[in-house]
Amino acid sequence: MKSRYYNNSITEGVIWKQLLIFFVPILLGSLFQQLYNMVDAMIVGRFVGKEALAAVDSTSSFTSLLINFFVGAASGTSVIVSQFYGARNDLQVSRAVHTGVALSLVGGVAVMVLGISIAPACFRAMSVPEEIMADALTYIRIYFLGTVAQFAYNVGAGILRAVGDSRRPLYFLIVGCIVNIILDILFVVVFQLAVVGAALATVISQVICMVLVGITLMRAEDTFQLFPRQIRFHRDMLFAIIKVGIPMGLQSAMYSISNMIIRSAVNTFGTNVIAAWAVSGRMDFIIWTVMDTFGIAVTTFSGQNYGAEKYDRVRKSVRVCMGMGICTIVAISSLLYIICPYFGRLFTDDEEVLALAAYILRFYAPFFVTYVGSDILSGAIRGTGEAFKPMMLTMFGTCILRIIWIFTAVQIHHTIEMVMWSYPMTWMVTTGMFIIYYLRGKWMKGEKKPSEKNTTRPA
Repeated sequence: MKSRYYNNSITEGVIWKQLLIFFVPILLGSLFQQLYNMVDAMIVGRFVGKEALAAVDSTSSFTSLLINFFVGAASGTSVIVSQFYGARNDLQVSRAVHTGVALSLVGGVAVMVLGISIAPACFRAMSVPEEIMADALTYIRIYFLGTVAQFAYNVGAGILRAVGDSRRPLYFLIVGCIVNIILDILFVVVFQLAVVGAALATVISQVICMVLVGITLMRAEDTFQLFPRQIRFHRDMLFAIIKVGIPMGLQSAMYSISNMIIRSAVNTFGTNVIAAWAVSGRMDFIIWTVMDTFGIAVTTFSGQNYGAEKYDRVRKSVRVCMGMGICTIVAISSLLYIICPYFGRLFTDDEEVLALAAYILRFYAPFFVTYVGSDILSGAIRGTGEAFKPMMLTMFGTCILRIIWIFTAVQIHHTIEMVMWSYPMTWMVTTGMFIIYYLRGKWMKGEKKPSEKNTTRPA
């Protein structure tokens, strides 16, 4: 078995160059992954209608609630693998890989069954309008059939990124996105299967991505090679992954719960507002993709350098990533502010929906940059294995405050503008808390004792 430890660019070299080389493939991959949903929205909105577009988009908060929790829990695998890979501990890397894959398979089945079972009750609780309820339920039931593939791909891609390989996950997503576009056109436009076709196209493309990443891991000539017969839970490794992953999963779940409550408030304004919310969300997806990518990149950099006990390099990567993130988000926000009325026409020709969507996006554009610090700082802190406190900060600043806002301010002044304010208000609060904790909190254990090396430390 060959090892690439000694060619590991993440723990060596000029940080901004290595970060950029690592970041760009992840960003492109994330953009292609987001294109799955974007293509669904474009084709459904253009060839079926705004009601079908609203139906597909109304499922997003619910799917995020279940899927993001288990993906977050399983993504603890990436943190643990990056730490052991940076520490050059072959045995623990292999055990973490096989435990993480086992967790993704079990979690995928659990979410599939749970999601299909509780979808009707959740949609009613979210005040999904009756005219789009049937389409929403049809879409979600098919979509959840692909959760095993989705989970397995995300864990497999996370393992590759954890060891510094951000290119092959990009190639797989490009293939998946191309397949999704072709099948969307075939199923929705040619066969006129409407939301059924959009859901089937997404599931099939996810299965293809899972197969590609699985083959790659099984053929790897390194410590992270996957052997199907060795896929099992190793108790100590499972606990290490859960220790990091469960807080990340809960954090994602709290995001989704707060967003479901916000969507419930949005749903009370009717189909046009729901469709406009969907269009604006499809337009600003690049903002969140870039932010998430910076978070993934800095988590991997932090994890490997923390495992190698290069603590100063951890902090330097945070500063570099912060500067890159701020500049990038300001540039993208400015561009979206200008082009949003034209960009929206990719999804619908309804003038009222387009005007509302542009209004919503332009409202948010100046505030997007305020959330950069939260994503990057929380990612760096999680990379060291400290996942509980970032979860608590995010839970309060981003989630609980939103819920309080919806049940107080929005009830007093029931307008779409009051609903919209729930986001920038919480972005600023959360970023402020993370800055304080990053500067004052003792989140990097062992930083003052770099000579006390422990290569078997799981987190």
